[in-house]
Amino acid sequence: MKYMNVNTASGKWGVSERSVRNYCSEGKIPGAILDGKTWKIPADAKKPVRKQRTGKTAKNLLTRLKLEKESEISGGIYHKVQIELTYNSNHMEGSRLTHEQTRYIFETNTIGIHDGTLNVDDIVETSNHFRCIDFVIDSANYQLNESFIKQLHAILKTGTSDSRKAWFAIGSYKRFENEVDGKPTTRPTDVPKEIKQLLRTYHQNKTKTLQDIIAFHYSFEIIHPFQDGNGRIGRLIMFKECLRNGITPFIIDDNLKEFYYRGLNKWKKEPGYLIDTCLTAQDCFKKYMDYFGIEYIL
Repeated sequence: MKYMNVNTASGKWGVSERSVRNYCSEGKIPGAILDGKTWKIPADAKKPVRKQRTGKTAKNLLTRLKLEKESEISGGIYHKVQIELTYNSNHMEGSRLTHEQTRYIFETNTIGIHDGTLNVDDIVETSNHFRCIDFVIDSANYQLNESFIKQLHAILKTGTSDSRKAWFAIGSYKRFENEVDGKPTTRPTDVPKEIKQLLRTYHQNKTKTLQDIIAFHYSFEIIHPFQDGNGRIGRLIMFKECLRNGITPFIIDDNLKEFYYRGLNKWKKEPGYLIDTCLTAQDCFKKYMDYFGIEYIL
């Protein structure tokens, strides 16, 4: 039997190499075999038929995200969220991957190196962040709880150099004290108690406002429950809670980074500063929704 590789199948079927690998791993291509780390696909194999959608295109953001994720639709709002949220959130924490490299990793599941070197952790955490967003979308309708928060951290940090350190807790709260901008955060022994109290307070009102979500974020970052990854986990939680509560979400991009950090620092005295920054980011996200024909609440 003659075989073709993933690259050939990708060009023949007009889909990304990532999609072809997913077809293979999910058993959607009869006769496809894994030879070492390379998929061998029968040369006469047909492109798997995706489930047909019925009715009109969903206008609700969460519904559209789930649909595009499950159907592996490229170039839609799901594709946009994955790249923009991952690039900007990781970049804020020091990742040196460019926007183009982030997009390339998502679309092809490969790494394009043109010059210089890349940090392995930057690559691993980028790939992991894509999975975090999928987890957020799949779990959006569930009430926020400790289990979700810890699992999100485990997804983000799995396979990183931190995960190989005996003292670093993957998917668990920090074991050592840490600071943010020279300011102390909650002691490790007090983290479980404070997170539980934060969640109890947050869930007192069934209906959440944007300000409730931002206030939770501030308190979460002050506690700083994990040894590393707190900022990204906190921003993913905000995205999830906006989806759950029918609030237009937002992505803090590079242009707003300094305003965002200043807003966190001044929250106690001037909460409006961080709220205004998030509203500005929300206005940017509304432009994405307008483009893709998705409705939002004004």
